[in-house]
Amino acid sequence: MKATIQKEQRVGPEHQRPETEFVSPEVNIFETKDGYMLEAEMPGVKKEGLEITLDGNELTIVGRREPEPPCGDLLFRERNVADYRRTFELDPAIDTTRVSAKMDQGVLTLTLPKSERVKPRRITVD
Repeated sequence: MKATIQKEQRVGPEHQRPETEFVSPEVNIFETKDGYMLEAEMPGVKKEGLEITLDGNELTIVGRREPEPPCGDLLFRERNVADYRRTFELDPAIDTTRVSAKMDQGVLTLTLPKSERVKPRRITVD
């Protein structure tokens, strides 16, 4: 499987690198009765390196990895050293005020609850 590489221009003194390459993390998305759950694999990313933003119905996940200290001369590399970035358009039925995130051993889990107004409900007859 080939990773998608994206480039992002960054400007300003707060950014150390003027241009950064990103790869798209692989994800699994599940639907539950109460909402959705998204799992994104981002090995090497710690909680401090995560940036999750919601802008309207657009969810963006950015995971930055700490550079690995060299332990010798590199002879061969299969692992990509780029940071992660992925954007999703959310269903309007998702209650964006109750989205939560958890990071555990390089796997980000986002819980995306459905709004109460779109959940099925039983109507009692008087």
